[in-house]
Amino acid sequence: MADARRLVDKLWSYCNVLRDDGVGVIEYTEQLTYLLFLKMAHERATRPLKPQQIVPEEYSWQRLVDAQGDELEFEYTRMLTGLAKERGVVGTIFRKAQNRIQDPAKLRGIVVDLIDKENWSQSGADIQRDAYESLLAKGAQDKGSGAGQYFTPRPLIQAIVDVI
Repeated sequence: MADARRLVDKLWSYCNVLRDDGVGVIEYTEQLTYLLFLKMAHERATRPLKPQQIVPEEYSWQRLVDAQGDELEFEYTRMLTGLAKERGVVGTIFRKAQNRIQDPAKLRGIVVDLIDKENWSQSGADIQRDAYESLLAKGAQDKGSGAGQYFTPRPLIQAIVDVI
């Protein structure tokens, strides 16, 4: 649980930064979900044993890592739009996805400093589930977020982590 707590504290610190830009807890969690999916798809595509390409190369995680400034915001928006048009599960996940992080410097911080530094595939489903559940719980406790009205049942959280 200590690893999950560390991840939650790290994730929550960026949520606080984005709140000043009008990005609420729900939007932040949504953006994290998209970005984490892309990072974990990259990890799966580049693993040494049995690599598996989940998203087309033109939407690869590395494109976000390499982009800076306005180019990063443009690239992220382009990727969300393109992935929404893909068939199957990927298209379903990204259907109606929009970039809510309008400050390229903050987006870069999330991509490079927060998400890219972790190996999310090796952290284990239990840590991912605990981190996600704790992040949602923190959002629900945050009086200014309006997220307290939402409750995500544990089986749904398990299913979300399993899919990602």
